Amino acid sequence: MEQQKLPNSTAIIVLAIFSFVCCCVYGSGIIPAIIALVLAGGSQKIYNADPQSYSNIGIIKIGKIVAIIGLVLNIIVIGLSIWMISTLGWDTLMTNDPVLIQEKMNELLGQ
Repeated sequence: MEQQKLPNSTAIIVLAIFSFVCCCVYGSGIIPAIIALVLAGGSQKIYNADPQSYSNIGIIKIGKIVAIIGLVLNIIVIGLSIWMISTLGWDTLMTNDPVLIQEKMNELLGQ
């Protein structure tokens, strides 16, 4: 019997890479990372039920690893964004004045 490809393997790898790339945009890649992990979990269950029938489990595993990395990076970016907004204030960050932001940071650090 010829081996088949697991379903959603292309979607998993594309969503995982997209989540990794989008982590710099205020953590907007968290949703694609979660979707990639859910799809990878479903494909993993299909593979575990009948491993001899499927051939591309490596792509699923790579997609899952990249999605986990993307998820962690997105969570870090969201945490840093919340920290910056709570410490510096929304008005300071939206002025785009690097001198004002530097003065606020020096105030917080006691310099």
